[in-house]
Amino acid sequence: MKVDLSIYRGYINNKELVISGHIFKSWAPSQYSIQQPSIKHAMAIFKMFNIKPLKNVSIRFEFKDLSVTTKSLDDGYFSFRVPFSEALESGWHSCSVSHKIGEFNIIANSELLKPFDGTYGIISDIDDTFLISHSSNIFKKLFVMLTQNINKRKIFEDVPEHYQALSAAGQTSEAAANSFFYVSSSEWNLYSFIVAIAKKYQLPKAVILLKKIKTGIGDFVFTGGGSHDHKFEKIKDIISFYPNLQYVLLGDDSQKDPFLYERICKVFPKNIKAIYIRQTRKNQKQNVVETLNNISDLGVETLYFTNSKNAIVHSKDIGIIK
Repeated sequence: MKVDLSIYRGYINNKELVISGHIFKSWAPSQYSIQQPSIKHAMAIFKMFNIKPLKNVSIRFEFKDLSVTTKSLDDGYFSFRVPFSEALESGWHSCSVSHKIGEFNIIANSELLKPFDGTYGIISDIDDTFLISHSSNIFKKLFVMLTQNINKRKIFEDVPEHYQALSAAGQTSEAAANSFFYVSSSEWNLYSFIVAIAKKYQLPKAVILLKKIKTGIGDFVFTGGGSHDHKFEKIKDIISFYPNLQYVLLGDDSQKDPFLYERICKVFPKNIKAIYIRQTRKNQKQNVVETLNNISDLGVETLYFTNSKNAIVHSKDIGIIK
């Protein structure tokens, strides 16, 4: 039986660590090339969504002197939330998970983030926040996903400059960086694609948190849709995990980001420094304007913008970046 593993970047504070992944009785989505041209690219995307999770099998996590075993859930997902108080340098640290099958160990490697000391944490959506995706038009979104490989996909102009400046904000050395999290309603199937996009455009290295994996071609049609409450829960978990930081939240108006971020501000009224919402259509949406005004009443800086140059200027004006 073919078995494959995916493990995603995790994160650590002074008390515990969090990391997750999937196990499959098929190739993992990351095994399919995102560089192939035309029809081959479309077929690779379909295969990423036509995977077979493996449930209730043992997964071993290893990091430093720590070794812990759990079992996968029905959708092949596994998660380790483990007490860990060993002193670590700030930055990224290597770790691995493995699954024993017969005489062989299948191993997947990843990294854990121990944040640098700093003031800010940055949480950004992906689709139509920095990656041009056309989320509000399902047919156009699917067309772009199926016809544009990693070499053709584009991000919005000046996003790298803004994100790199946010990453460096308040840090005292070039080696240090603020913690970045990309939280999206894209499914875990697209994890390796998102990692590659971020690397291609030199966006800050980030912990990436996505939506429940999909396992069939029928599911693919509704990619990125449905409820977005998982984003609220994931953002809430991040802020609770690092409660001493001020957060900058970046999203767009194509789906639910403004309203999710409003809920976050109400739950964490002292933790949110600024919210940036990209305008994806010709005109601003009145309900988004009203929502951002309500957020401003809570003492949070907001900007509804079309061009990242404006966001850069705003971040300088309110003292986040230089």
